[in-house]
Amino acid sequence: MADRIILLVTSPRLPAGLLSARAWDAVRAHPVWARAESAQTEALRAAGATVTVDPAVTADALLAVPGTLVWLAGPTGDPDLARELGLRIAREPGLAELELLYGSWDPPGARLLDVVAVIDRLASPGGDPWKRQQTHQSLKRFLLEECYEAYDAIEAGDLRALREELGDLLLQVVLHARLAEEQPSEDRWTVDDVAGDLVDKMIRRNPHVFGDASVEDIDEITENWERIKRAEKARQSALDGVALAQPALALAAKILSRVERAGLDVPLPEPTGLGPSLLHAVADARAQGLDAEAELRRTTLEYAATVRAVEARSMKT
Repeated sequence: MADRIILLVTSPRLPAGLLSARAWDAVRAHPVWARAESAQTEALRAAGATVTVDPAVTADALLAVPGTLVWLAGPTGDPDLARELGLRIAREPGLAELELLYGSWDPPGARLLDVVAVIDRLASPGGDPWKRQQTHQSLKRFLLEECYEAYDAIEAGDLRALREELGDLLLQVVLHARLAEEQPSEDRWTVDDVAGDLVDKMIRRNPHVFGDASVEDIDEITENWERIKRAEKARQSALDGVALAQPALALAAKILSRVERAGLDVPLPEPTGLGPSLLHAVADARAQGLDAEAELRRTTLEYAATVRAVEARSMKT
């Protein structure tokens, strides 16, 4: 009879064989049992462990193995069998000792690997026909919509909704990256390229964290960021890189900010029409430290609420 059964739990998101020192000590010292062959069983055998694979193994069979054994409880194990072992041992004191051992565990962000795998399945042959028909062009409106929906959740202070909306936004990022994998070689890139570029940029632009630069305050951090950014991008104009697709008020504020930051003295057009007058209004808002886009949005929503209230009163009369 078994005197100890070690339930070895491992992460399905880490390479097979990447185990803790305690886990390696256990699998080298005791026989290993598993329900099915896997990359993990292959890695253990290659390292000299004794591995038995039995698709029909039962709790009684494991309890009959003398001494100590290791049951691969995850990720290819049988959770029902592990549960049955636990219940049997709890009901029959002295039957055997049950030990839970985490051989590996998910690092922060590990579920992002699941996102990549799921989107790859959906966008591959045999997956979702709609996703397979999409292009960067056809998806661009969805990217904007998801950004706006996340913005609305933040404005509403609804963190539960924000969690969902950020997931929808992440879907767009990963799907665009998956589509890029099917481009001609000169235009091809992957989600790993996106992540790698981001990591490199964050390290490069934050030398006060990843290097030996010293800063006194947030203003100096911002100044360093902009200086490094200018060195990275060979731009011909202070306006290069401004997102032209953003809402008009936000676009006006961004351009005015770039002009001010560059120290350019370019007068605004005379307010002889609606467009120039709106541009002057944005400039006045910036001078007061206000966000014209946010202010107009807030006022418009307040007006919309008033409209709804008037409608509700009229329906009661």
